[in-house]
Amino acid sequence: MTLKTLVPEEQKKTNFRWAIVSLLFFVTAINYADRTVLSIAGPALSKSLGLDSVSLGYIFSAFGWAYVIAQLPAGWLLDRFGSRIVYAISLFSWSFFTFITGFTGSLSGFTAVAVLFTLRFMLGIAESPAFPANSRISVAWFPSKETGTAAAIFNSAQYFATVLFAPLLGFIVHTYGWKWSFIFMGCVGFVFLIVWQKFVHEPKKSPYINQKELDYITEGGALVDMDIAVKEKKQSESAPKWRYLPQLLKCRMFLGVYIAQYCINAITYFFITWFPVYLVQERGMTILKAGFIAVLPAIFGFIGGNLGGIFSDSLLRKGYSLSVARKVPIVAGMLISMSMVFCNFTAVEWVVVAMMALSYFGKGIGALGWAVNADTAPKEITGLSGALFNTFGNLSSIVTPIAIGYIIRATGSFSWALVFVSFHAFMAVVSYVLVVGKIRRFELKKI
Repeated sequence: MTLKTLVPEEQKKTNFRWAIVSLLFFVTAINYADRTVLSIAGPALSKSLGLDSVSLGYIFSAFGWAYVIAQLPAGWLLDRFGSRIVYAISLFSWSFFTFITGFTGSLSGFTAVAVLFTLRFMLGIAESPAFPANSRISVAWFPSKETGTAAAIFNSAQYFATVLFAPLLGFIVHTYGWKWSFIFMGCVGFVFLIVWQKFVHEPKKSPYINQKELDYITEGGALVDMDIAVKEKKQSESAPKWRYLPQLLKCRMFLGVYIAQYCINAITYFFITWFPVYLVQERGMTILKAGFIAVLPAIFGFIGGNLGGIFSDSLLRKGYSLSVARKVPIVAGMLISMSMVFCNFTAVEWVVVAMMALSYFGKGIGALGWAVNADTAPKEITGLSGALFNTFGNLSSIVTPIAIGYIIRATGSFSWALVFVSFHAFMAVVSYVLVVGKIRRFELKKI
């Protein structure tokens, strides 16, 4: 049976591409929830297994080590085997490693740290293809004029993962114990894998799209044959052009952008690792309450993220330069994000929550790093440039959790940890103001 017999040609154009991006939104939310479930379960888990703050910090960081190391290999796998199958294997793998984490409750001491570190490390490897795959799928399914909207939708899932899952996970930990939070999230991933396999296909192979929609996205510039074309290329044509990397690393503009992205991501990793622990240990909240409170900054981060992009694009439309349009929201957002340090000067719970929400709102406004990467990446190596950008940015996923763990052990509180994170926001400002210079498309020197 052909696609034409399934969907009559005279029928109105389908819009199944929006169902695809909705699936990307939910799978990305699951992706981030599996990253953050440890932060919700952290206080109860560390007490149960006898872990101190440094041990917990190393376990938090395990994901980041693997995620950074696996970025470039994950990109190669996607180009070699296609988005659908690699994403399916990735989803199954990260769900499996999350699921079996729930069965580590009988461990203690060094064994507990080693096993949990290993499981989180494997989780980082398993999740590494997710965002590159999101980008590839959106490019295959959306015309050029809609890819920005599609990217904004699935990117917003990183904030909504907390909104959707933090209260539920807090309830599970509070009512049934920390082990069941990992088991639950693993099961969510397994169930969604069935949905993924049923509905996600290459555009030309999808039974849910008619010819009119296929023509619409193809004529609009969607790369509907991307996976087929990549597989037909010679290895020499599709291999990464590593010889150009030194040019990026020697460019002042790129170094400034990389430093700033590292600093901006440090704020993110504080919120998705130590923030719930801060609410429980420093502010005396129950795990259940911390799960619900953690939703508020995420909501404000989502709002700020959308407003930052809208504001930046409005500056461009008004005739401001690319440098001004990108730097103004970033600098303003990072200055606002420093507001978390004022939590050290109040014992009023609602003020603490308000300052944290304001801080994440500012981080959202200033989170334009991927837009800057798109503005500056050399046309010949956009993929490799983005991978290098993401590698630098996610180094903070390694350093931030460990550093905060040591700070807490040395000082006995989170006060200097908040100063540490706020200082990163300040350094992002310094980097964009004093180091980056003019934001422009970088032209490679031919080798």
